[in-house]
Amino acid sequence: MWLLDTMLKKLIRTGRLVVTDHDGKTYTYGAGTYGAGDAADGALRIRLTYFKAARHIATYPQVGAGEAFMWGWLEVESPHDIRDLVLFFTEQSKTHGDRALQPQGQLKRLVQKVAARADAINPRGKARKNAEATYNLTRRLYELFLDEDRQYTMGYYRDPANSLEQAQLDKKAHIAAKMNIRPGMKVLDIGCGWGGLALYLNRRYGCEVLGVALAEDQIAFCRERAKSAGVADKVRFELCDYRDVEGQFDRISSVGLLEHVGTPHYPQFFRHTHRLLKPEGVMFAHCCGRAGPPGFTDAWTRKYIFPGGYIPALSELVTASERAGWQVMDVEAMRFHYSHTLKEWYNRTVLHRDEIVELYDERFYRMWLFYLAGAEQSFRHGTLVNWQLVYVKDRAALPMTRDFMHEESARLRAAEEPPAWHLDPALKQAAE
Repeated sequence: MWLLDTMLKKLIRTGRLVVTDHDGKTYTYGAGTYGAGDAADGALRIRLTYFKAARHIATYPQVGAGEAFMWGWLEVESPHDIRDLVLFFTEQSKTHGDRALQPQGQLKRLVQKVAARADAINPRGKARKNAEATYNLTRRLYELFLDEDRQYTMGYYRDPANSLEQAQLDKKAHIAAKMNIRPGMKVLDIGCGWGGLALYLNRRYGCEVLGVALAEDQIAFCRERAKSAGVADKVRFELCDYRDVEGQFDRISSVGLLEHVGTPHYPQFFRHTHRLLKPEGVMFAHCCGRAGPPGFTDAWTRKYIFPGGYIPALSELVTASERAGWQVMDVEAMRFHYSHTLKEWYNRTVLHRDEIVELYDERFYRMWLFYLAGAEQSFRHGTLVNWQLVYVKDRAALPMTRDFMHEESARLRAAEEPPAWHLDPALKQAAE
């Protein structure tokens, strides 16, 4: 425990943390309180249930803490939960800087950086394997914590009080407006997820859409949705690497894809999409991003959630695209929208704990909670944002001012509302 004790004494500067080791000894850090309406002494309390837990956490906090929680070696005592604990340590890192919970020592940081860079190399076979590991989980899992349209990316919270369903519908309107689509256009949706954006674009504009992704069950589900909607002839989905797509398109969209491409492949991505887009076309990209310089993905996330994944800095996206001949016409930093989205995903995961444990096991449920809580705090208190970029070959492809985006977004929002049952769980249950 001495190693963890030494680390926590240096780290804890705000709030109060009480740690009970496996042998019953307690250690207190910080002199403040945590939150409101908490335990009588205002402390956040955790218990370490296994004799190896303290050393495992202290050796490399980003991996060790997550694994200790997954394995049941670390318990957060009521009235708090793992989200509170992650928030607590995020607040400490704000005081100490982003390196507070990073592997200590130049050698450790160098090893992690090299490993992350190597993991970002995603040839076709590895890219498909990574996509399957991330997105071929049980369909029911995603139904339990995502919105009705299965949007597994940031919702656009025009009002933080909005429902998740409203935020995701507003996001699709925001994206479509930026793409400046005209009826009948041909659109390529790279990394199409469960088909929500592709079907939305067809529904609102009557355009022909090709969606491509690498997770087999996602594509199967997309095809089922298109068939059910009676638009399978207009909205097609293919199990296909974007590098194998041929043809010419009026518009190209990628939402939540660039995080999986890998920085070594950015030049190839931008060159190939440049070939696919018509001269007067527009490409739109939405991805998680860093508000600072380039970095590397932490080992826990690479190992358990997004193998091969990397969240890019704006400089990396712009530099690679410019070299391929693209002109960047619009950039928007979406700052806190994803934190609201992730909080709702977390709450829905907790609500469906029993079913998720039955689908998988307790270890998976704990892993998912840690992932969602950690991601939320990175977007809420860390330096992560979402980037939305609009690219063109010819700068005359878009209107002269951004007014067209706001006007079209308002028109789309007025044309469609989310299902009524998002306001009342009883209505949803009746609909099912």
